[in-house]
Amino acid sequence: MEYLSEKQAKKAIIDIGKRMYVRNFVAANDGNISVKTGDNEVWATPTGVSKGYMKKKMLVKVDLDGNILEGTCKPSSELKMHLRAYQENEEIRAVCHAHPPVCTCYAIAGIPLTAPVLAEAVITLGDVPIAPYAKLGSREVPEAVAPFCHTHNGILLANHGAVTWAEEPYAAWYRLESMEYYANILLITEHILGRQNLLTDEQVGALLAMREKFGIKRGGVPTT
Repeated sequence: MEYLSEKQAKKAIIDIGKRMYVRNFVAANDGNISVKTGDNEVWATPTGVSKGYMKKKMLVKVDLDGNILEGTCKPSSELKMHLRAYQENEEIRAVCHAHPPVCTCYAIAGIPLTAPVLAEAVITLGDVPIAPYAKLGSREVPEAVAPFCHTHNGILLANHGAVTWAEEPYAAWYRLESMEYYANILLITEHILGRQNLLTDEQVGALLAMREKFGIKRGGVPTT
């Protein structure tokens, strides 16, 4: 699996940052995006900058230990979470972290996204667990994320937000979009309509088989 070029990676980071901002997945300077462009090279968003107004010159390149290789801006303290994902699973090439409102509400309530109600969500996400709460910017954050890097495509961060990863940046972003859509569907069907017609175990099994055919290597198993 080839790496994206630095030009491609920086373009994707800027574009995804704008999409995050327009979709209200971030407020103020929240959120961060990174793309791995070499065995020991990662381009990432800077700290203290709105994701909707970034410029390529603001991006920073670091190694997997967080040492700055290129750029004049300081990376986010939450980059430790991204770097841990890359260290845990070499197939991961991009990470997106944001605070989508409904996902964040579920994270605050301590409710994982597990009900099998959408075929697409079963295939792309499966279930979305909650990582334990960790102090922002601390080493506890990557420790909380690490156990899921081989089994899932994204998680909720307790009382914080959501994070997704993939083999390329747009796949990571689409998973974040899918996660928020999934959370909205669960919120409406369970708490507004008060009714959910869950997929059966047999139906879920068939969808998981499709996941494998689509080449999706990770994803939890929703519970009925």
